[in-house]
Amino acid sequence: MEKYLLLFRNSTVSEEAYQAMSPEEMQANLDLWNQWIGGIAAQGKLVGGEALKNSGKVINGSKHVVTDGPFAESKELVSGFLMVQVDNQEEAIALSTGCPIFDIEGSVEVRPITSTNQ
Repeated sequence: MEKYLLLFRNSTVSEEAYQAMSPEEMQANLDLWNQWIGGIAAQGKLVGGEALKNSGKVINGSKHVVTDGPFAESKELVSGFLMVQVDNQEEAIALSTGCPIFDIEGSVEVRPITSTNQ
């Protein structure tokens, strides 16, 4: 079994679509996320994951310059992640296709995780 990170990215379009949702639409969207993640967990493939807040800090360069960020006006924002344990990358991709982020034109980046125990 291999671990993969599913990294959720919102585009400007998807962030605007989410911000335009009514409270009822937001709850329905959250329900879709919970169903999708619950399905992965029910298969025993969920390792962990979290949604990310829209604020934070960015540290840049050898001088470690700290700035506020990320910013909503960015081209895309990382909004959360899941870590899954699956047989191969194709299975990780297949799991990602059910992600509700695609309904608002977001994207999922599938990245293999290198074990530090090797």
